[in-house]
Amino acid sequence: MKMKKYTANTMPEAMKLIRKELGEEAVILNSKVVYSKGFLGMFKKKSIEVLAGMDAIDSPAPPLEKPIIQHVQEDTSSVAIKKELEDLKQMVKSIRRPQTNRAYPDELEALIHHLKEQELAEELITSISDELFVHMKKNEDHISMETQKKLAKDYLQSQLEEFQFGGISYTKKYINVLGPTGVGKTTTIAKMAARAVLEKKKKVGFITTDTYRIAAIEQLKTYAGLLQAPIEIVYSEQDLQQAMHKFEALDVVFIDTAGRNYKEAKFVEDLQNLIDLKENTETFLVLSSTSKQKDMEVIIEQFRDFPIGKFIFTKVDETNSIGSIINLMVKYKKGLAYYTDGQEVPEDIEEASLDELLNMLLKGIRYERSS
Repeated sequence: MKMKKYTANTMPEAMKLIRKELGEEAVILNSKVVYSKGFLGMFKKKSIEVLAGMDAIDSPAPPLEKPIIQHVQEDTSSVAIKKELEDLKQMVKSIRRPQTNRAYPDELEALIHHLKEQELAEELITSISDELFVHMKKNEDHISMETQKKLAKDYLQSQLEEFQFGGISYTKKYINVLGPTGVGKTTTIAKMAARAVLEKKKKVGFITTDTYRIAAIEQLKTYAGLLQAPIEIVYSEQDLQQAMHKFEALDVVFIDTAGRNYKEAKFVEDLQNLIDLKENTETFLVLSSTSKQKDMEVIIEQFRDFPIGKFIFTKVDETNSIGSIINLMVKYKKGLAYYTDGQEVPEDIEEASLDELLNMLLKGIRYERSS
């Protein structure tokens, strides 16, 4: 048997190293938490030490040209090593994963299937599955669905806790909202503005640069009228400066940027030149949760030069999977402000939280324990 000891910061990192070097057939022989010595007994660093092994493929020994007779005296250390190896082989037989077409035990099948249906990234599913598998081996091969969901949630929390959750901070005056046509950007702005007026008692105004779609302008004018808020339509940087001057007395100003031609580099460059509000602006990117992840990635890449703080995802009521929300947050290291689930203003918008997002992901898993 080929064996090797691995040390990593977390168990998923160790599992990746093991899988890369020893392959999918490798088995975990032992794992434990270790601490570095630190400085003067302080600042100790926690690590995971894992002993993994796999059966070596025996190759035939080359024939000897002449029979050679040797008298070898095996010392006690050699005998001890052989015995330890034999014991490890027996241990491997007792803890090896079931030889089925699946990489993980049957009890994990329901959760893994659910995460795939939610279109969570494969690397995240693998890391979660590895965590669950190690937990099973430490607890006599049984793990309840409640425990599976808790461990999966804990792992994803560790991956997402560095990102900001929640809506407008109200520390900046200008709320710049980006996004392509068709994602519900203008309606989302109206919902955010209505919340600011009704819940936070803020004086708000609207600026729109979306001069290409008459319907969008009229829609925003309607919402502005209902909220008794001023609105300015700008065609140039000079118009924008004048609008900002008019709105000096307001608490919050929402900027609805044009959504067309986001794939054209020149359009994005022109937009950057127009919307140059620097440190007094919060910028959000609106995406539709019904879009393919690859299409959303193209949009994000086009707006990569904007200081996007958080994503907003619309139409979550029109999709059966939300894994892409988590995937994009992890990939682009962005927070989550809101998700919307209808057209009603201001009702159909929810301020995002990490706990609620993960509850949505893990909701409705069907599970029957194998007999």
